[in-house]
Amino acid sequence: MRLGLGCAQLGNLYRAMSDESAYAIVGEAWSQGIRYFDTAPHYGLGLSERRLGVALAGLPRDEYVLSTKVGRLIEANPAYTGVERDTQGFDVPATQVRRLDYSRDGVLRSLEASLARLDMDRVDIVFVHDCEDHVEEALAGAVPALVELRAQGVVSHVGLGMNFDDVLARFVRESDVDMIMLAGRYTLLEQPALDELLPLCVERGVRVMAAGVYNSGILATPSPGTTYNYAAAPPELVEKARRIADVCTRFGVELPAAAIALVAAHPAVESVVLGASSVAQVRTNVARAAVEVPPALWTALAEEGLLRAAG
Repeated sequence: MRLGLGCAQLGNLYRAMSDESAYAIVGEAWSQGIRYFDTAPHYGLGLSERRLGVALAGLPRDEYVLSTKVGRLIEANPAYTGVERDTQGFDVPATQVRRLDYSRDGVLRSLEASLARLDMDRVDIVFVHDCEDHVEEALAGAVPALVELRAQGVVSHVGLGMNFDDVLARFVRESDVDMIMLAGRYTLLEQPALDELLPLCVERGVRVMAAGVYNSGILATPSPGTTYNYAAAPPELVEKARRIADVCTRFGVELPAAAIALVAAHPAVESVVLGASSVAQVRTNVARAAVEVPPALWTALAEEGLLRAAG
């Protein structure tokens, strides 16, 4: 599972796409050999799950791995008048709202609703989604509920998905998770997850699905106006990304390919998860992931103070 398809775009992330385009993206991913697909109720108020379920229908279920997330219940929006749009980054009507719920009951309800939207009887991995401000509730409710479902054979793997490496490290230390999704925090631009999280995952056998390897854009296009952590990138980080890109160029490697390769090489990382807004982008992602990066590139970046050594 070296490369996975992140399906936020299937939920109309930032801009709308047609059902046909969404199905074509999944179909192209399949034809390119991708066998891991990640979605969430949050993505388009359930639209990503519905589209992904349709796109995967008819494909051999035992040949791919599917993950979704819990922590946000999708409920009818009583204030909807027919014109409001979602305000959390997805170009969809605000016919529904998200309600955070990291309790045992909330997890069970969320997973049941996800299975209905996907039109499937099981998912392989369930991540507790973005619970950094609800750690105690998740430790007491969400995670134990999922661990119980894993023991019953309802799901295969249980984990957390978020942007905060320190919070993820606490869950790895204190709960029985076997997988995490780390968004950013271990990228070519910055590696704070090397402080504790990734060594801890190696020690405890917790596998990492790595997302956000471009830090939301800056490692794909390091120019003014690019984004870092889904906001305007600070000039000093743009300059650092440019310097990294210059070193990559000396070795004949494009910056985005190096960004994927660094993350994929870490022993804790099971898969690098990349989104795609078109069939062409799927092909580009696959081509970038296939690039062989010379080890001397990492040495050169470290020597110039642009990369920490793994350890």
